Amino acid sequence: MTCPEQYRPAVSATTPRLSVQAPAAHRTSHPDRQDQVTVAVYAADPVLHVGVVQQLRRRPEVSLLDEADAEHAQVSLVVVDSVDDDVTALLHRLRHNTATRTGLVVGTLGAGALQRVIECGVSAVLRRAEADQDQLLHLVLAIANGEGVLPGDLLGKLLTHVGSLQRSALDPRSLSLSTLTTREADMLRLVSEGLDTVEIARKTAYSERTVKNVLHEIITRLQLRNRAHAVGYALRNGLI
Repeated sequence: MTCPEQYRPAVSATTPRLSVQAPAAHRTSHPDRQDQVTVAVYAADPVLHVGVVQQLRRRPEVSLLDEADAEHAQVSLVVVDSVDDDVTALLHRLRHNTATRTGLVVGTLGAGALQRVIECGVSAVLRRAEADQDQLLHLVLAIANGEGVLPGDLLGKLLTHVGSLQRSALDPRSLSLSTLTTREADMLRLVSEGLDTVEIARKTAYSERTVKNVLHEIITRLQLRNRAHAVGYALRNGLI
């Protein structure tokens, strides 16, 4: 799996790239490596990267991988301040790597971001404010064991979301943006930022016809009047 340029390891201390590298001097090395969980750390900031590596490299249960081996990691740990389009793109790429399971350490999750990251294949979430050594290790081991981890308040939001999906299925006439796909939500978000059809097509790599069809499907399915109405509805429901 090839990471885009902005996600490649920093080549120097002054290059603020999203890194997946554990410095050679910091990699764990134990004779029982086969019993360790292999981890690749992705961080949007060199300081975030070093902080997580410093915490995990002290634990014999973990083996940190560098860029060359990152795609073979059992656990991919993404550490960011917030979830933006670049982070979403990275999570999508990791989702297609069947060798790894993804966890997210995040500063804040904005409205609708929980659904977004779950759709991207994230199986566990930890807030950065709570990410001490023990919590990071617990997160890594849980992910490696196929378990899901969410803070209590986020679990509550997820259960509410599942309930709304069930209500939508029972009443097809009910209007609910919880039925939006990731692509639909992303395109509405771009509309809310003032982009026109051509700009949305360029940014999402879809054709202009596809963009028009997706937005028309949202408006028709939810019985809205136009794009502005759809954006307003999405904002009121906290989906973008």
